[in-house]
Amino acid sequence: MSEFNDRFAVVTGASSGIGLKLTETLLGHGATVLAMARREGPPESLHAHSGKRLHWLAGDVTRERDLDALASRAASIGPVDYLVPNAGIAQLADGLDSLAFEQQWRVNGAGALNTFSVLSRQTSKPASVVFIGTFLSQVTFPGLAAYIASKAALIAQARTLAVEWAEKGVRINLVSPGPTATPIWASLGLSDAQAESVTRSINQRLVDGSFLSPGEIVDVVMFLLSSKSAGLYGQELIVDKGYGLR
Repeated sequence: MSEFNDRFAVVTGASSGIGLKLTETLLGHGATVLAMARREGPPESLHAHSGKRLHWLAGDVTRERDLDALASRAASIGPVDYLVPNAGIAQLADGLDSLAFEQQWRVNGAGALNTFSVLSRQTSKPASVVFIGTFLSQVTFPGLAAYIASKAALIAQARTLAVEWAEKGVRINLVSPGPTATPIWASLGLSDAQAESVTRSINQRLVDGSFLSPGEIVDVVMFLLSSKSAGLYGQELIVDKGYGLR
């Protein structure tokens, strides 16, 4: 029997990409999942679980009332064993565009931290939290300075929180995905030609020449959530298919 069986997990940004795959995987391992995203209802792949072990909540991590609703809903289900504040956005912008940083920090940084904050009094002992960073904090990418900065700040704060919360029985770690085939790339507003050029350039730096799948990221998240990683605190696991090596 899976150690996730009959445990309670909260996932934000659960409607697509890594968040959706993680929600599917947790449900497949027998967990009860409170999944939050901006869309009103769960994607079709989750319909079979609706009303059973899946609890869907439409909400935005930048809105205080939505986070309060998340905390209230979680309290009605039970202590939180696993938390993955996955909601995130990426926007192309000039590196000196302070508004772009503020917009992305509200979701990628403050949104993730505030999600943990409103649920922090409801965590089990022990509990595991996995924040989502980015491989780009180790390298760089023109046009994504604000995105990278928002994630780098989150990584720094999460590492400190890992020390502060260890004595409370909460393990905090991070997964920083490399180039992953998710809808976030479409949100950058690139033309087809630009997207093809960027993809080709990125693939040349990946050891097998292709983007990661959401499932490959989720495998690492599941490891950090599980007792198999009991000795890890404040660690950032970069899953980038060797991008940073070339």
